[in-house]
Amino acid sequence: MTMTDPIADMFARLKNGLKQHHTHVSMPASSLKKAVLDVLVSEGYLTGWSEEEAATGHKSIKVDLKYYQGKPVITKLSRVSKPGRRVYSASTELPKVANGLGVTIVSTSKGVMTDTKAREINVGGEIIGQVM
Repeated sequence: MTMTDPIADMFARLKNGLKQHHTHVSMPASSLKKAVLDVLVSEGYLTGWSEEEAATGHKSIKVDLKYYQGKPVITKLSRVSKPGRRVYSASTELPKVANGLGVTIVSTSKGVMTDTKAREINVGGEIIGQVM
């Protein structure tokens, strides 16, 4: 079965896992997902992730979810740019989430990074999603 928006699927799996207080969730692997997960780990929203190979030969990602005092660290996770409507922004116009308390994940020509780093190196790109 083909998937039209794998990043939205990843966000849904993360939200569902956090809602049910799972320690980890699994999903099909891709390089864009790994880059987004690297940003989430570096910002402290997730504990970590590892790549595994399933019995069918396909690679999957096991993501370790993070909680603080029994509550999920991620309170809001939303997809901004979708396959039907791509959203791009210049470095000066990147949106801030909750006045800088959250993170906007941006796919730039220099790689996937946070909005803060994109502003520092003065590069814009596609807004993948927002985390708080």
